[in-house]
Amino acid sequence: MSRDRLIELDSVLAIARRGSFRAAALELGLSTTALSNAIGKLERHLGVRLFNRTTRSVSLTDAGRNFVEQVGPALKDIHGAMDAARSQQETPSGTLRINAFATAAREIITPLLLQFLRRYPQVHIDLVTEGRLVDIVADGFDMGVRNADLVPSDMIAIPVGPPRSYAVVASPSYFQMRGRPLVPPDLLDHSCLRIRLPNGALYRWQFEKDGQPIQIDVQGPITLDEASLSRTAVLNDVGIGYFMESDVREDIAAGRLVRVLEDWTPPLTPLCLYYPSRRNPSAAFRALIGLARELAG
Repeated sequence: MSRDRLIELDSVLAIARRGSFRAAALELGLSTTALSNAIGKLERHLGVRLFNRTTRSVSLTDAGRNFVEQVGPALKDIHGAMDAARSQQETPSGTLRINAFATAAREIITPLLLQFLRRYPQVHIDLVTEGRLVDIVADGFDMGVRNADLVPSDMIAIPVGPPRSYAVVASPSYFQMRGRPLVPPDLLDHSCLRIRLPNGALYRWQFEKDGQPIQIDVQGPITLDEASLSRTAVLNDVGIGYFMESDVREDIAAGRLVRVLEDWTPPLTPLCLYYPSRRNPSAAFRALIGLARELAG
């Protein structure tokens, strides 16, 4: 099978999986034009249309649906055979696709991923961050990074990254003006930064002490959905913010931010690098798993 034909088949499955040419192009590392050209070439070769396309949506035709159902398993076997061949190489190379939520990516990029790239410069890491939980196998990822309690039971998991906890912080100037909250309900008398989750819901700040959990629906002047924006607002005296401790650790150490309610933010479950069992993992895959286990001690 020619390399171009393999790309065409991968393109069909990626579009069917993602539901759009743009998302499939990003997954495959192609331009949307190149992807569209590949599909057009394959459709001309087959003599049928595989997709119904409008300016707003993409859907499989009946012929396309039958094609995907028959080609999908065969293509998986082809890629399995190629992975088996690559696994014989001694030098890790190629691309590893990893899915993580943004905070997890920030926590592991320096201790794990950048160290890995320094050891194995012929490997390329494609790190995709998103808030939703994904099926890493169905979405074409080699591995994922999530909280230990969110890792599917059929996956192999390795703890990664430093100890984790939430941190409630504000600038020294804010606390000088408004005083410090001593228990979570005190936050209701303060200006707080609200957090919007990826699904659109507002996040209630989570606390726990002596095994007793409490949630606080804080109020404040701004709602944000990205930690770096919240950090900027807090540094500018807007109010109190709720972060992963790792996102504001340097600010706390430097005195730019002050942490409160620390006894109400106990350690969290660790992050895990997780992946499905593989018969013939590539050298790059084995090397990253090996480094993760090495760092986990």
